[in-house]
Amino acid sequence: MKHIAVFFLFLIFSTITFAQVVINELDCDTPSIDDKEFVELLSETPNFPLDGYVLVFFNGSIAGGNTSYLALDLDGYETDINGIMLIGSRFVVPTPQYLIPVSVIQNGPDAVALYRGNDEDFPEHTLAYVDDRLVDVLVYGTNDPDATGLLDIFRAFDPDIQQINEGPNNNTNSIQRFVDDDGVVTYLTATPTPRQLNDGSGIVLNGIWIDIAETQYNEGDIFDITFTTEQNVTEDLTFNLSLDNFGFNAADFTGDTVLTIPNGSNTVTTTIYIIDDDDDEGDEVMKVTISGFPPTFLALNNHLEIRVVDNDFTIAAFGTPINPTFGMVNSTQPDGYYDSLNGLADADLKQAIQDIIAEEGVIRAQTYSDVIDILKEADQNPEHSNEVWLVYSETGRPKLDFQISSESLNKWNREHTYPRSRGRFYSIDLDEVFDGKEVYWNTNADSLRHANSDAHAIRAADSRENSRRSNLHYGQYNGPKGTLGKFRGDVARGVFYLALRYNGLEIVNGFPEDTVGELGDLATLLEWHRNDPPDDFEMNRNNIIYTWQYNRNPFIDLPELVEYIWGNRGGQVWNKELGLKKNIALNLKVFPNPIRDQLHISGIQSETQIEVFSMDNRQLMRHRVTEDVSLSLSSDFGLSTGVYLMRLESKGNVLTKKIMIE
Repeated sequence: MKHIAVFFLFLIFSTITFAQVVINELDCDTPSIDDKEFVELLSETPNFPLDGYVLVFFNGSIAGGNTSYLALDLDGYETDINGIMLIGSRFVVPTPQYLIPVSVIQNGPDAVALYRGNDEDFPEHTLAYVDDRLVDVLVYGTNDPDATGLLDIFRAFDPDIQQINEGPNNNTNSIQRFVDDDGVVTYLTATPTPRQLNDGSGIVLNGIWIDIAETQYNEGDIFDITFTTEQNVTEDLTFNLSLDNFGFNAADFTGDTVLTIPNGSNTVTTTIYIIDDDDDEGDEVMKVTISGFPPTFLALNNHLEIRVVDNDFTIAAFGTPINPTFGMVNSTQPDGYYDSLNGLADADLKQAIQDIIAEEGVIRAQTYSDVIDILKEADQNPEHSNEVWLVYSETGRPKLDFQISSESLNKWNREHTYPRSRGRFYSIDLDEVFDGKEVYWNTNADSLRHANSDAHAIRAADSRENSRRSNLHYGQYNGPKGTLGKFRGDVARGVFYLALRYNGLEIVNGFPEDTVGELGDLATLLEWHRNDPPDDFEMNRNNIIYTWQYNRNPFIDLPELVEYIWGNRGGQVWNKELGLKKNIALNLKVFPNPIRDQLHISGIQSETQIEVFSMDNRQLMRHRVTEDVSLSLSSDFGLSTGVYLMRLESKGNVLTKKIMIE
């Protein structure tokens, strides 16, 4: 265990008059995942309303430019009986009155300032300033050089202001404010004292601790929640319990929610029964929250999250990428969607594809946050509707396990199959907003910044595997050992799509080092595309993303197009006849699919020509029949295990299907 020394370091004196509200303590950096950072305000009088105040955080780095990155409106909050307002995540003990996400407060060199105003006065990237609305400010760092820009700005408020050092990264200290008998303010570093006066004075509050045996339960489970105070209560203590959180509500459980700890005791327990219904609501999270206790009590922990696993998940009719099915999910492309490609070749064909998938005024660009919702739908695990399917790792993971902090173990996040650092497209203003399908940006072929949130080239991925992939070229990176590599064709087609969708991107041979916009290796990606053709999972994904972005990945709908752009049919004229558009006038049934032994074709009423092509459009078989037939494609026609295109033509009507021989 690291030795924690409680120490006080004299840092700076100031003769600022004690304000009505001040920044009393700051812990900007904590060990490991930074989930216990906090800011503490102190009012001169207890139970002071903070209406009309806003707490603003400024980034003092060169990249940050002394501008704001977070503003917290304090309307509706008030300090406690000791004059304290604690702001931090739910993992801070005791629980803050004002909750913020984990890892929000930056380490430094930065500043936190208290103004009179509201959060709308400080949109992101507002330059720090001093006027009569500034109440207090603390410039701080973690063994960083001085934030000279912020210091220069805030010396208009206090000419003697200095940057306060909390300590090195992952330190166990906080910065605390002290005032001596002469009114001199001193900032010291010491062991954090959240929700307590720094000098140890004040009313000692009786803390309430919530104890639950597990952090996950299934529908139908019964469990206890126990509440314990640090000292026995001197009169009956009644308080309220809530388990509500988004979709989880009173209809999902039974149990007492108004609880009383009897006089002279320090504990009470309630038993909760999770109702086992027949609805597939998806896995949910209940939030255990207590409230309604007197001001001399405080919650030592609160807002505890417990996962409720829904046993009513659904299974799709089609398979996962490692157990693929073909032909069960049809493309939802509109009639004539690709007609403009017919008769074109080379640059003209590429331009015509881009004109479709990047058409300004039609195609929609969503936010990077919206991509999370898109992936939960588009990458849903066919074998479990409450999970996403992870690219590279080739397994399912609960949708609820999206990574929201620096902790990445058993989490998933968004993987750019075309690395952002190679394409030089990154998050933009408002990318952190979830605003849904009907709020979107206008986009075109030159809007490379929108590649950051283009779901056709973003996949759900294990967070740590995403990091291991980094920005390696394909061929340098081939996926985790022990997996089947069934992600490879999907990844290739996502990369091919992005390279045509946005100007400034290119797929090249080899592994270019620092050439902006170039990604390799073309030969590897072509091989992946040919050996792992589009399956039902990928077609379903294409259909779902189309409902958000109003464009499709053409290399899923028409995989042979890849050969005309990058492969062995370059320079040849594209003819859509071998596309996968089904002519419903030819009412034939082809089964089973995949094929283990024999393929059956029924519904034949006149002479029918049967042709089989490889995925790069090489004709491998031709056969004519006049009635229903059973064929052994492997023994009779010498076709090996793999995926093929079968084209059936009768009286001018054509049916093309993907088939798989096992």
